[in-house]
Amino acid sequence: MRKSLTLQQELGPLFDITFDCEDGAQAGVEHEHAVLVASLVGSEENRFNRVGARLHEPASIHFANDVALIVGGAAARLAYVVLPKVDGVDEVRGAIELINKYALAAGRAALPVHVLIETHGALRDAYAIAALPQVECLSFGIMDFVSAHYGAIPASAMRTPGQFTHPLVVRAKLEMVAACHAHGKVASHNVTTDIKDSATVANDAQRAGAEFGFTRMWSIHPDQIKPILKAFTPRLSEVNEATNILTEAMAAGWGPIAQHGRLHDRASYRYYWSVLQRAKLAGLALPEAAAAIVNLSDSR
Repeated sequence: MRKSLTLQQELGPLFDITFDCEDGAQAGVEHEHAVLVASLVGSEENRFNRVGARLHEPASIHFANDVALIVGGAAARLAYVVLPKVDGVDEVRGAIELINKYALAAGRAALPVHVLIETHGALRDAYAIAALPQVECLSFGIMDFVSAHYGAIPASAMRTPGQFTHPLVVRAKLEMVAACHAHGKVASHNVTTDIKDSATVANDAQRAGAEFGFTRMWSIHPDQIKPILKAFTPRLSEVNEATNILTEAMAAGWGPIAQHGRLHDRASYRYYWSVLQRAKLAGLALPEAAAAIVNLSDSR
């Protein structure tokens, strides 16, 4: 946890950190681990207030204690909380109700909630979960999802290339991502279990974004963060293309234009504006023309 905080201080708030109370705590010390998480979230080490916490699943005997200690003790500094292994939208609603009870008592309204889609029930209700106003992000939990099939999906589907080719896993990812985009929520890809192989991490992140429409990705180790950030950051050639198209479009009063023999109009302008916005959020130094364009309202 402290290594991740140090890296965030080095790179800036280009990525979030999630402290894990579910799989990250040793059995028997769940209470002490939650106390540690709350103290780190509230500490000076949390320089950017971009640290969240993955709680125990709502059905766990530790869930209410996690909420009381972490949300009740650090709500003002928490970026979000993550709910794992939910069974469906009703369980998410119940968990949010308890979270809000402690958050409001600590002076925090509408604390963002992230939900892991890793059970059959959560996948079934993905659209309904994404529609909840307080839900900010859905994340795919591949290892639990595969395990929930009790051998019907092979272990090879937990990693590349199987995770991008097995029909049941592909279906689950696409349905979750579609639910996110339908409701304007963030779609976050699962971890890569090869901790030290940066090439595999980069490949997984690139495929998750380009082929499946994910806009973020979990890391499981600090060494994975830089390859993931690079994969989700627009290339300079994309930034230049977007700048040229939008500069010409602006000069044409946002009417249709032709560039390099291709038609562009307001439908494609929205896409190229998002390229510049993503580049800005990733911390890229935009060209002067692009910096002016990115500040325009995307309603145009």
